[in-house]
Amino acid sequence: MELMEMMEKTRLSRWIFALLAGCCLSGSLAAQSAAQSAAQSDNASITPAPPRTEGDGPYEQLILRGVTVIDGTGAPPLGPVDLVIRKNRIAEIVSVGKPDLPIDPAGRPKAGPKDKEMDLHGMYVLPGLIDMHGHIGGKEQGTPAEYVFKLWMGNGITTVRDPGSGNGLAWVLDEKGKSARNEITAPRIQAYVFFGLGWEKPVTTPEAARKWVDEVAAQGADGIKLFGNPPEIMKAALDETKKKGLRSACHHAQLYVSRVNALTSARWGLTTMEHWYGLPEALFTDRTIQDYPPGYNYGDESHRFGEAGRLWRQAARPGSERWNQVIDEMVKLDFTIDPTFTIYEASRDLMRARRAEWHDEYTLPSLWDYYSPSRISHGSYWYHWTTQDEADWKDNYRLWMAFVNDFKNHGGRVTTGSDSGYIYKLYGFDYIRELELLQEAGFHPLEVIRSATLNGAQALGLDKEIGSIEPGKLADLIVVAENPLDDFKVLYGTGAIRLTADNKVVRVGGVRYTIKDGIVYDSRQLLGDVRKMVREAKEKAGRPVLLQPGIEPAASPAKP
Repeated sequence: MELMEMMEKTRLSRWIFALLAGCCLSGSLAAQSAAQSAAQSDNASITPAPPRTEGDGPYEQLILRGVTVIDGTGAPPLGPVDLVIRKNRIAEIVSVGKPDLPIDPAGRPKAGPKDKEMDLHGMYVLPGLIDMHGHIGGKEQGTPAEYVFKLWMGNGITTVRDPGSGNGLAWVLDEKGKSARNEITAPRIQAYVFFGLGWEKPVTTPEAARKWVDEVAAQGADGIKLFGNPPEIMKAALDETKKKGLRSACHHAQLYVSRVNALTSARWGLTTMEHWYGLPEALFTDRTIQDYPPGYNYGDESHRFGEAGRLWRQAARPGSERWNQVIDEMVKLDFTIDPTFTIYEASRDLMRARRAEWHDEYTLPSLWDYYSPSRISHGSYWYHWTTQDEADWKDNYRLWMAFVNDFKNHGGRVTTGSDSGYIYKLYGFDYIRELELLQEAGFHPLEVIRSATLNGAQALGLDKEIGSIEPGKLADLIVVAENPLDDFKVLYGTGAIRLTADNKVVRVGGVRYTIKDGIVYDSRQLLGDVRKMVREAKEKAGRPVLLQPGIEPAASPAKP
């Protein structure tokens, strides 16, 4: 979630704690490398992904026959089409008839003897999904990279932005390179770096901030992640980031937001903001500081998250002059909001988040323990969470969602991120939940898909390569048997519940195939591997594997 919140179990975590305690860290490139090596020797990083054994391809030519395409641009679905992939790129999208009528074979693209054809008639193809806030697990949560990557890929996520490189920049860049070469089963990775990570002395001047940015740029980082700093330092860091051609993200932590809110940082060149902190403060009209009660202590997460649920009501009202002024200026600045609605959902309905049906078979016991009420683990602030807290957070969501929807309607770019691994939110599954929450906020399902695909690619500067289904782009795609525009639940790895004509409860949906770089992965096989990991971990810990009674899983599809 954020720097302070990884706490104090490792050297890396102690760096992070220092950052939000009020300082950033400084040093040299050599110190960065040495610090990362020390962190890894201290077992600060999670276990890297093993060599890839899954997936077939890429092929000289792969033809997906008879599909309906939802291309990610906002265009309506089109089908039936034959989608032609040559090696790792989309080559052609050929209309082959009219819906509900027989297809004339004469007009279809031809396949050679060595080409691969998949009969997917009636299924839907979407661009691979992009998680803009995907931490690659954590040592405290006990989540190895293989577990995280297969949950993402099994739920159709083919690109992630790691907003911080909490396992160490060198570690993340190594996994990024292996993924790019398809040596591991993993999404594409964009590596952003927590501001100050790897330096041993506080960054106390704008010159030091610029030097740190220069050094991580030289190492190959794609961007930086801030939490707030003294204004002159944050402004210099953002300016240098832009000069180096990197991108930036910020969680505007309460420790700094009274000096730099989301609008101020957007004016300074911030490219994306995470969550919602800093937006209400930009909308204040009758105050300059959040109404903190006298006993408030930011270090107590029950205070922090409890009072956060009462913040939006202190801001300008929806549709007011100030509300529209902030939105229009952010749109003019080409600013991106990555709201991550899903990560705070337990605050408005704790029971729902705790009992999500995928926990039984997909959540590692170590991760479940991390979620449980604790004064140590981040996001485990449930030691006195009341009905009133949930009621206030429901109101918070209503106003927050209204702002994000209006921002989108004014032409603003909204992306889709999950921030899973905290607060009862699971990798992959709760990214799909974010799609549902965007629809709840007022987005048309096609706008949701665009936020999850093309908008994310644009925010990362990768839209020439990924984010939509267009000839020439990389073949990052997902295949699902059901129509996600009708019900996003069919994208969950657990599918959606339906009732047959003979009154039998069944599962439908789930991503059938995840295609990355032209390589076809059986999504259910990937999720089956995760279930095995969880089952073995529970057996080792002496815990039962609970199953959802009375619900029959859908049959696995044939391999391509």
